[in-house]
Amino acid sequence: MDTAGEPAPKIRLLRAAASLLAESGGSPVSTRQVTRLARVTAPTLYHHFGDKEGLFDAVVAEGFTEYLEGERNLPSSGQPVEDLRRHWDNHVQFGLDHPHLYLVMFGNIRPERRPSMVAEAEAFLEEVLKRAAAAARLVVPPAEAARSLLAANIGVTLMLIAEPASNRSLELSVMTREAVISAIATDSDSDPVIDTEGTPSVVVAAIALNAALQASHPDQLSSSELKLFLEWLHRISTRTG
Repeated sequence: MDTAGEPAPKIRLLRAAASLLAESGGSPVSTRQVTRLARVTAPTLYHHFGDKEGLFDAVVAEGFTEYLEGERNLPSSGQPVEDLRRHWDNHVQFGLDHPHLYLVMFGNIRPERRPSMVAEAEAFLEEVLKRAAAAARLVVPPAEAARSLLAANIGVTLMLIAEPASNRSLELSVMTREAVISAIATDSDSDPVIDTEGTPSVVVAAIALNAALQASHPDQLSSSELKLFLEWLHRISTRTG
C-alpha cells in the first residue's frame, strides 16, 4: 500500500487493466488508457511489467489463479460423477462472469501452440477424474476423459459468451455436459465393473485399479514391478474392443 493508504502502483495497474479489459468489448486497450486509470506514468508500467503485453499477461495469470482456486474450493458431493457436473458448471459460470478475461485465457488459440493455461486446467481436471476412475466410474482413462471434457466445456462456454445475454440459455451447457459425461463415465448405482452399458468390465476394472495404484504406490510391489503392472493395465484400459 502507498503511504496514503491506497494500493501500490503495481496493484493499481493490475486493477486498471482488468477493468479496461472487462469493459473493452473486445476492442484494443491502450497504454495511455491503463496509466490514466491507474494514475501512474508509462515508465511505472514499464518498470513493473516490461510493457503493456506483460501487464495483460499478469492480469490473465491472476484470473487463472482465481479460476483454479474456485475449482479447487468446490465442495465434494461424495459422488465422483456429480463432482464432474459441478466442475463443468463452475467453469461455465466463471466464463460468463468474466467474459473478456475468459476469451484471453481460453480463446486466444494459435495453430500448433497449446496455451499453458489450458494444459494446467486439463491437468487439474485429470486429478478430479482419477477419483472417478478409482471409484470404477470411468469407461475411458482419466487423461483421455480430461481432454474430452475440457474441450467441450471450453467450446460451450465460448458459444454462450458469444450469444446476447438476453437470448442465452444454459440448456445448451446442460445437454452438452450430460452427453460428454455419458461418453466417459457411468452414473450406475449397480456394480460398474459388472454393468457398464456395453464397456467391457475388464476395461473399467483396469482403469479403476490403475488409478488406485498410481495414487497409493503400494509397498508390496517394487518400483520396476509397479511400472510393468501399470503398463499392462494401461494397455488393457486403452483397448478399443
